[in-house]
Amino acid sequence: MRGKKIIRGFFCAFLCMMTLLCGLWPAVGKNYVYAVAAEEEAPDPAQLYAASAVLMDADTGRVLYGKNEDTPLAMASTTKIMTCILVLEMGDPDEEIDVSAYAASMPKVKLYVKKGERYRVGDLLYSLMLESHNDSAVVLAEYIGKQFLGGELAKKDTAEYSVEESKQAVAVFADLMNRKAADIGCEDTNFITPNGLDAGTAVEAQTGPASEGTADAGKVRDHHTTATELARIMSYCIKFSPERDAFLEITRTPAYSFYANGRNFSCNNHNAFLNMMEGALSGKTGFTNKAGYCYVGALERDGRTFVVALLACGWPNHKSYKWSDTGKLMEYGTRNFFVQSLKAEDESGVLAQIKPIQVIKGCTGQLGAQAWANTAINETGRGLTEMLLKEDEKVEVGVQQVKILEAPVEKGTVVGYVTYSVHGVVYRVEDIMVTESVDEITFKWCLDEVFVRFLL
Repeated sequence: MRGKKIIRGFFCAFLCMMTLLCGLWPAVGKNYVYAVAAEEEAPDPAQLYAASAVLMDADTGRVLYGKNEDTPLAMASTTKIMTCILVLEMGDPDEEIDVSAYAASMPKVKLYVKKGERYRVGDLLYSLMLESHNDSAVVLAEYIGKQFLGGELAKKDTAEYSVEESKQAVAVFADLMNRKAADIGCEDTNFITPNGLDAGTAVEAQTGPASEGTADAGKVRDHHTTATELARIMSYCIKFSPERDAFLEITRTPAYSFYANGRNFSCNNHNAFLNMMEGALSGKTGFTNKAGYCYVGALERDGRTFVVALLACGWPNHKSYKWSDTGKLMEYGTRNFFVQSLKAEDESGVLAQIKPIQVIKGCTGQLGAQAWANTAINETGRGLTEMLLKEDEKVEVGVQQVKILEAPVEKGTVVGYVTYSVHGVVYRVEDIMVTESVDEITFKWCLDEVFVRFLL
């Protein structure tokens, strides 16, 4: 009897232990998952040095993380990514161009070009992007801008330009920069200089293709962008420009040397991020007293391309702040966002909503019967088939379809849409189409039906 009590007590203790463990297991699991998630949470804005910051999916332009991302701020020499891509798209790297007195007068950092010297465009692009030389930027801007001046200025030797004539050519180039920015979706970017030096201009002085007219005449607009739009420009440079390969070749080069005008020049790449992380792709630093330290950089890993843009990321002596912020944002991106399909997880649930549509005055195989138009999804679609998403982000699928049609209805008629969105933004649309034509009931058809069914 005593032995049975001992066994029963041991069994009860065992059950209590198992119950306790089973009760604790879900909590342990949640705590573990939460701990992992906490390590991969988005950086607290207060933990970033930059006043404005963005992490962007370069393929879609989707902002994955933002801190004051739409605040207009000066962007210093990160401007030069736009200068570089425009010259690549509109110029010839092998062409030799002249130096004006105005270009030679630019402040440090500079190549120290001299009036009347001639340089190869390609060499100046390395000077522009590796060493961030301000005088090289103006020489290149004049080269492209003068082509749009027309008349004698277009034919005149740039070395003979007056300061005002040089400024005209640079202003045209700045206008081309603004047009390109607008073309790729930037709405709050204003380029005034090709090198990013702090500048402002009266709205009434902007008379080129990208000007805003005279509504704000008298106001002064400064040289600025937002972190979102700076990231968008970099995304264009590395993913969508026809000269993206040339852009990447220049910005990824560790060092470049060339000889011109009896002098040897050496350019070293100051983008330390290229050696910081696996997959580092491109980037450009910048600094002015107004802008502070700025940076825009890209990383490609496992079929994913991330862009980080930082504005006002510290002032001297905090030159390394931008590398700290870039590392935090890139780590957050690579650990949390993965390529996922935009198709619905439950495709059958979507298909169940795609139904035949009643057709008024439609022919059928039976006199007096209701006509219906069969429908199906055209899965060719428009937009993305996949994008970067976090594991807990859901694709929202919406189905919109008309309820009634009037004959005649042709095969292929679009009668609705299936939309795939994330956080309310639509990234993919598929048409719902009629699969078979439905003819209209006519008097002749009625006579034929009566004849066939009643007289024969």
